[in-house]
Amino acid sequence: MANGSASQVIGRGTPPAAGQSSKGITREEGKVIFASSLGTVFEWYDFYLYGSLAAIISKHFFSGVNETTAFIFALLAFAAGFAVRPFGAIVFGRLGDLIGRKYTFLVTILIMGLSTAVVGMLPTYSQIGMAAPIILISLRLLQGLALGGEYGGAATYVAEHAPPGKRGLFTSFIQTTATLGLFLSLLVIMVCRITLGKEFDEWGWRIPFLISILLLIVSVYIRMQLNESPIFEKMKAEGKGSKAPLTESFARWDNLKVVIMVLLGGTAGQAVVWYTGQFYALFFLLQTLKVDPQTANLLIAGSLAIGTPFFVIFGALSDKIGRKPIIMIGCIMAALTYFPIFKAITEFGNPDIFKAQQTNPVVVVADPAQCSFQFDPVGKAKFTSSCDLAKSWLAKKSIPYANEVAAPGTVALIRVGPKVITSFEGTRLPGDQFKVRNAEFGKAMDEAIKTAGYPAKADPNKINIPMVLALLTVLVIYVTMVYGPIAAWLVELFPARIRYTSMSLPYHIGNGWFGGFLPTVAFAMVAATGDIYYGLWYPIVIAVMTAVLGTLFLPETKDRAIHHDA
Repeated sequence: MANGSASQVIGRGTPPAAGQSSKGITREEGKVIFASSLGTVFEWYDFYLYGSLAAIISKHFFSGVNETTAFIFALLAFAAGFAVRPFGAIVFGRLGDLIGRKYTFLVTILIMGLSTAVVGMLPTYSQIGMAAPIILISLRLLQGLALGGEYGGAATYVAEHAPPGKRGLFTSFIQTTATLGLFLSLLVIMVCRITLGKEFDEWGWRIPFLISILLLIVSVYIRMQLNESPIFEKMKAEGKGSKAPLTESFARWDNLKVVIMVLLGGTAGQAVVWYTGQFYALFFLLQTLKVDPQTANLLIAGSLAIGTPFFVIFGALSDKIGRKPIIMIGCIMAALTYFPIFKAITEFGNPDIFKAQQTNPVVVVADPAQCSFQFDPVGKAKFTSSCDLAKSWLAKKSIPYANEVAAPGTVALIRVGPKVITSFEGTRLPGDQFKVRNAEFGKAMDEAIKTAGYPAKADPNKINIPMVLALLTVLVIYVTMVYGPIAAWLVELFPARIRYTSMSLPYHIGNGWFGGFLPTVAFAMVAATGDIYYGLWYPIVIAVMTAVLGTLFLPETKDRAIHHDA
């Protein structure tokens, strides 16, 4: 890539520069890896606290709407932080290529830590009304902007300190930070929940957010001790830095085509595998299988503890066999096995609901014209058709169901195994009559569902802990396959003068949009269809797309030099 041109990115890589050692990790290199990784762990901790506490946050900040809408809103607020990550990548990526890697990701951690701490002090909806969710979403946007600048800086910084033949290993430690941040957030939440009991749901949920103040102080101190990347310093000293990194990255087709292909053939699939294996799995346990929050968090934390070393294993392996084959195989394996894995998690995580599905399936027989998608953004919509009443009741109870088309104008029926319950048309009923009919309908449904064996919650004594843990660990290992080698791959695909900017944008569009919106989209797909597995089609389709495009159009880069003049 002479003179920093990206035209050779699709072409063949150059061999490692002569005279550079690839043996061992020096003390200085170890310090770089540790300091960069630890600060990034704390930043991910801040970011993922919200996702881990989405169910509680929905009750405190979105209580003005129905429960299903409130949870979707909570997930949308979670996703809002992901939505702005590409903009953070543009802003901070440009700064990183202009003024340096170190100072840029020092700024990002300040923004992240302060905005997280404010969430812990924020009044709820019952205290200040609509201002509460508005401020909360604004803070999520700030977190997303900060995270958009963090990852590219940390990955670039570490890679530019790594000797040839070790970049996959060195950057794999950065790749562990997202999982370790999630693990730390779950651990802190679990300790607070055990210590405070029922008080945690009332006010104790604020403590994990406030702890971020201490983590911020530690992170800033550590990062102040670091020196600038040697490649960046040499590039600036020789006057070879980019004067317009945004123009060079995105306004020139030779580099833009690489950015687009990295997004579609790399980071999009990596992102959906990551978020399915960690966050969607957690939401599935909590919302769909109704596993106790403490048990669900322990199971996820256990799978993360077992699986995390594989980030380093696959990162080091990518130095030997290449980045691309590991990532592509991870996407394919995930796409092929998601359905059987999540069905097995249901069977072993809540055997009562699994058995009830098999022996007494629930079917809604209704005129499709009477069925709405029950998302009520302002809390004013009234779902009173017979179909909406039936589906609303089932969604509220997290009961899986199938759909069957009825003749136009037919009042909806719900078959629960052999039993049939008739819904009612509430659109024209006066308020008092509606309440009476709705109570009667709810009582009949409660009895039918209970008789059919559908549990209100997962029975902790029936959860097969070893099997659920093993299945969750497989999902985490898929995550490590697609995520462990990708930082090195992204760094090697772009020239040093525009590396921070060029790699950050496709990474954060992939992870911020394709991945960040996955829980929201998947949960909405399930709510719309009643099929608890239907949301898995989203990550499966994206993972297959990435496997095909990445295999066909992206190069292997493990032997490529990454110096500013390469």
